[in-house]
Amino acid sequence: MDLDVFVSAHRAEWDRLEALLGRRRRLTGTEADELIVLYQRAATHLSLIRSSAPDPLLTGRLSQLVARARGAVTGTRRASWRDVTRFLLEGFPAAVYRARHWWVPTALLSVAVAALLGWWIGTHPAVQATIAAPAELRQLTRPGGEYETYYSDHPATAFAAQVWTNNAQAAAMCLVLGVFLGLPVLWVLFENMLNLGVGIGLMSSAGRLDTFLGLVLPHGLLELTAVFVAAGTGLRLGWTLIDPGPRSRRTALAEEGRAAVGMAIGLALVLFVSGAIEGFVTPSGLPTWARIGIGIAVELAFLAYVYVLGGRAVRAGDTGDVAPTERSATVPTAA
Repeated sequence: MDLDVFVSAHRAEWDRLEALLGRRRRLTGTEADELIVLYQRAATHLSLIRSSAPDPLLTGRLSQLVARARGAVTGTRRASWRDVTRFLLEGFPAAVYRARHWWVPTALLSVAVAALLGWWIGTHPAVQATIAAPAELRQLTRPGGEYETYYSDHPATAFAAQVWTNNAQAAAMCLVLGVFLGLPVLWVLFENMLNLGVGIGLMSSAGRLDTFLGLVLPHGLLELTAVFVAAGTGLRLGWTLIDPGPRSRRTALAEEGRAAVGMAIGLALVLFVSGAIEGFVTPSGLPTWARIGIGIAVELAFLAYVYVLGGRAVRAGDTGDVAPTERSATVPTAA
C-alpha cells in the first residue's frame, strides 16, 4: 500500500467525520446517516493501515477518531446487571463449552498422570524415601496426621479465602501463559498432578487412601475441573498462535484472548465455591459419604450449567467474546 496515496484519497472523509463529531448542535437525520457511514469507512481504513502499512502517527489519529465516532454512534454505555446476567447465563458457559475439546482431554490425561504417579510412589518405598524421612512420612499419613489436620488447623473463613486466592492465581497463570505456545501451562498442570499423586501414593502405602479421597473429593472435583478448564483454554490460546485458522493471527488472538479474560472472571467465581467447600465442608463433622456427595452434586451442577446453558448459547451464536459493539473493527478475511 502506498500510504501517501491512501491518505490523500481518504483525508477528506476523515476531516468530514471529525467535523461532524465536533458539532455542538444536534445533528440532522442526514448528518447522522453520514456520520455512521464515515465511521464504518474510517474503521475499515484503520484496519487496513494496521495490517498493511502501520504508521504510529496515522494509526493514533484514526484510532482516536474511530473511538470518538463509535461513542457517538453507540452512545455511552455503562455496565449493568443485565450484562452480569448475560455473562453468567450465556457468555461464560459458552466460552467453557466451546473449549471442551481442549479441557476434557486435558482433564482425562492429567488424572491418568496423577493416578500413575500415585501408583509409582505408593508401590516403591525407595521413591518414598526421596520425598521425606520415614518419621516425617508417618507424621503425614498417620490418623490425625498433617494430611488430615491441614483442612482444620486454620479458621474456616481465612482458609477458604487463602485456598481461593491460590487456586485463582493458578488458573489465571494457565490462561495468561497459554500465549507462550502453552508450554508453561503444561508445567503448572504437572505440578498440580504431582502434588496429587504424592498424596495418593503416600496415603495408599499407609493403607489410608479412602481417608485421603474423603478429604480431597468434596472440593477437589470442582477445583480440579476449574484448573483443567483454565489449562485447556490456555493450551487452545497457545495453539491459536500456531494455527489461527481462517482468521488473521491478530484477530484470532484478540478473540480468543478476550474470551480467556472472561473465562478468568468466571473461573474465579467457580473457585470461590470450591474454596468455600474446602473451608467449611471438607473439615466438617459430616460423614464421608455426605461430604463426597456434596462434592459430586456441585460438580454435576457445574457440568450441567456448562453443557446445557453453554451449549444453548453456542448454538445461538455466542462465542464467549464481548459484544460486537465492544470489539475493534476488523477487515474480513477470506476462508
